Amino acid sequence: MPSFRVTIAVGALHPGVAPAVVLPAAAAAAGTLTTVEASDLSVVAGSARLIVRFTAEDREVAEQVADHVLAVTASLAEPRTSTLTKRVGGRWLTA
Repeated sequence: MPSFRVTIAVGALHPGVAPAVVLPAAAAAAGTLTTVEASDLSVVAGSARLIVRFTAEDREVAEQVADHVLAVTASLAEPRTSTLTKRVGGRWLTA
């Protein structure tokens, strides 16, 4: 089954939300719909980025998973951008 990942640049947290809650919530959101392969938090150019890697049968299903992850993330923090990519060979390409 193909691997996809959603990358979300995160801005300000909503009041009362602890930073340590956001990534596990994003991964759990994907986990309600599919198998989560990995999740990670990175800081790029001073901006926090959540990455959730998961499996999906096709792009349509992957978009549904990514939308759900984005919605859960938006309930906790301000999402600035999001990108869905697919693993093709050894590269991540825009899905």
